[in-house]
Amino acid sequence: MLRERFTAEMKEAMKAGDKGRLGAIRLIQAALKDKDIEARGNGKEPLSDEEILALLQKMVKQRQESITMYEQGGRTELADQEKNEVAVISSYLPQQMDEAETRAAIEAAIAETGAASMKDMGKVVGALRAKYAGRMDFAKASGLVKDMLPKG
Repeated sequence: MLRERFTAEMKEAMKAGDKGRLGAIRLIQAALKDKDIEARGNGKEPLSDEEILALLQKMVKQRQESITMYEQGGRTELADQEKNEVAVISSYLPQQMDEAETRAAIEAAIAETGAASMKDMGKVVGALRAKYAGRMDFAKASGLVKDMLPKG
C-alpha cells in the first residue's frame, strides 16, 4: 500500500520538477530497499506497512538529530534541507498521538496484558507496538510505561 504511494508520488514529483520532494522520496525508497534486502537475506518477507512506518519514524528521528547538529554548527542550509526531508517523510506517517492519548493507550495495554510490575514492561511495549506502530513515539512511551507500572 505505502510502496505504491511512494512510486506514484515520486512520478508526480518528477513531472512537477520538485527536486526536494523527489530526493526525499528516493531516500525513503533506498532505505526500504536496504531493509527488504536485509529481510530477504534472513529468509523473511519484505517489510509490512507497519514496519515501513517504523522505518519512516526512524528516518525522521535521524534527521531531527542532524538538524540539531547542523544548527549548532551554523550550517543552516544543511539544516533546512533536513527539515524539508522531515516534512516529506512525515507526510507518510499517521497523525502522532498526544501525551493524553498515549497514556490512555498505555493504561489499556497494561490492563490487557495483566502487567503487574516492571518485569512485564516488555509485554506492554510489545502490545503497544503491535497496535500503534507509526502513531506513537516509543522512546517517550517507554518512559511513561516505566512510570505507570507498579515498582517491584
